[in-house]
Amino acid sequence: MVQAVQDPTSVGVVAPRRIGIDAPLPLECGRLLAHHELMVETYGRLNAARSNAILICHALSGDHHAAGFHEGARKPGWWDNCIGPGKPIDTERFFVVSLNNLGGCRGSTGPSTINPDTGRPWGPDFPLLTVRDWVRSQALLADALGIARWAAVVGGSLGGMQVMQWTIDFPERIAHAIVIASAPRLSAQNIAFNEIARQAILSDPDFHGGRFYDHGVVPSRGLMLARMLGHITYLSDAAMRAKFGNELKIATPSFNFDVEFEVESYLRYQGQSFVDRFDANTYLLMTKALDYFDPARDFSNRLDHAFAKASARFLVVAFSSDWRFSPARSREIVKALVDAGREVSYALIESQLGHDDFLMPITAYHDLLRGYLHRVALECEA
Repeated sequence: MVQAVQDPTSVGVVAPRRIGIDAPLPLECGRLLAHHELMVETYGRLNAARSNAILICHALSGDHHAAGFHEGARKPGWWDNCIGPGKPIDTERFFVVSLNNLGGCRGSTGPSTINPDTGRPWGPDFPLLTVRDWVRSQALLADALGIARWAAVVGGSLGGMQVMQWTIDFPERIAHAIVIASAPRLSAQNIAFNEIARQAILSDPDFHGGRFYDHGVVPSRGLMLARMLGHITYLSDAAMRAKFGNELKIATPSFNFDVEFEVESYLRYQGQSFVDRFDANTYLLMTKALDYFDPARDFSNRLDHAFAKASARFLVVAFSSDWRFSPARSREIVKALVDAGREVSYALIESQLGHDDFLMPITAYHDLLRGYLHRVALECEA
């Protein structure tokens, strides 16, 4: 056990579990999954009324390990600063469920797991998914856990899109929706970023049409480039300037294409570490799900009509320095909710880092979440 887990605000050492979903899952692409598995972590305790459960929806590169430590590990879950005893998502008051989405690469059924029909990794044969498919899968998970209604569903970025889809598809099963640094659909610019990232992977000679597992290789060059591109968009110009400027790592230019600037070193490190933990086919699948998300499409392109049946109360949070999912996109969500007559609170958090600020322990941000979720907890305890 590492020393860090002695922190009284940590959920401590946690162990994931794989939950099998035997109910058939029809997918929007027209295919059917007869069975799938989801990797899940839970924190806190479900109360007797089963009314205090919160679902955490992860972003593109996230997974089920949101808080605490795995045995022997030094790095906590990706949202550890927000989930735990006394933290904004207080595990002394809530039962928190975090999963690796269907199609993920951290234990849930996806391209890197075995296709039972072939005995080989699914690879490119795994179906393309949508945010709606994920939400339907999560609803089946809730059934398996005996949770009829979430006290809240919470997510940032792509996770926020899942939150919105929950309120549209299962309005009776969600009391509060917390949508953070998200958008009602991707802009053309964001789709373009995703396409460049996908082409970097698809054109890697080691990709082998998505069957690289059979060749014992990884399309590391393409995946590294995809992550480097994505990471640039998650940071603000001011944050990159403050962190790196245009500083050389050495005293004078060496007039070659090796790493010379601090920012080059940083991006290559981020790219390589991503290759070590993420699957290329999953990256393709998840960026495509981002591109497809547009709940207004089924309602004559009227987002307010999409939210018409939603019964949850909403908290929508944006960050001032986020240019990938800018505050203007959050205000589109808020306007549609107001036009639909839904109850919504909106907050703009002053920030510096960019899109990644939704993962940071910004005091005003945490105070906002803590205050809102205190009200949610009182409802659960009533």
